[in-house]
Amino acid sequence: MSSIQYIKEEMSKVLVGRDKEIDLLMIALLQEGHVLLESVPGTGKTLLAKTFAQCIDGAFKRIQFTPDVLPSDVTGIQFFNPKTQEFELRTGPVVSNVLLADEINRATPRTQASLLEVMEEKQFTIDGETVSLEPPFIVVATQNPIESQQGTFPLPAAQLDRFLLKIPFSYPSFEEERNILNRFKSSQPLDKVEKIMSLREIQSLVKRVKEVHISQDIESYILQITRGTREHEWIEVGASPRASLALLKASQGQAFIQGRDFVTPEDVLAVAPFVLQHRVQLTAEASLTRTEEEVIHGIIEMVMLPVEARNA
Repeated sequence: MSSIQYIKEEMSKVLVGRDKEIDLLMIALLQEGHVLLESVPGTGKTLLAKTFAQCIDGAFKRIQFTPDVLPSDVTGIQFFNPKTQEFELRTGPVVSNVLLADEINRATPRTQASLLEVMEEKQFTIDGETVSLEPPFIVVATQNPIESQQGTFPLPAAQLDRFLLKIPFSYPSFEEERNILNRFKSSQPLDKVEKIMSLREIQSLVKRVKEVHISQDIESYILQITRGTREHEWIEVGASPRASLALLKASQGQAFIQGRDFVTPEDVLAVAPFVLQHRVQLTAEASLTRTEEEVIHGIIEMVMLPVEARNA
């Protein structure tokens, strides 16, 4: 059994019915991307991030975003030490391996922007001093869709584009919720989670996933899907070339965690909605009756599968 399968099994000791979410989180980690979880409170988003960090022996930090959180609360400050008579750097919670940005859309745009550099460049700057983060580094951000009009600041397109994947975190089924009650009523499974993979081992997998082969037919298939978002009558702003690259990387990651060294159309189909739904903007008319996810699925259905897939 591969180390990835071991991680999935270990996380499943704590998380019930979250196999897809765990897979997507692994894809983001291996492709050095970030994840945006969207759901109501209490569905296990924080638990997912904590369990994940514990399995990979990573440093876990959590920021509870509110309108009064400042950029310095995220990245850190330069403070004057009266004993040494010098300014010293005090880094913030961003120095971690797994950073949970809880309710990120409650932060002001200025504070949200403090994460832009670190998510893209894996570094941040304080008063002209640049600090590089030790890999791996992944931001797992959450937002509550219900409270989108109550004291929140919607994430701008530039911020959304930094997330490799957006994952709707749905309610568990009846039986899954019963299993949650039984699992947590007398113990805390998180306390028993074991380290499965070292940070060095993760960096080795990060290099290997980039070697997953993508044929020209699959590349064309990816491009046809993303370009389809730019020509659709219900979409005002389509997916950018960065989205095409994100879809390619996510498809590589999907193939890798399935144990293959080549990408199939099924890999693209498995991740495309999670890559694209937060990167398009519907027209005002379409947004009244449709969701981004529904429109993306419609575009995917209109794009012909590669010849190799149709002949399989």
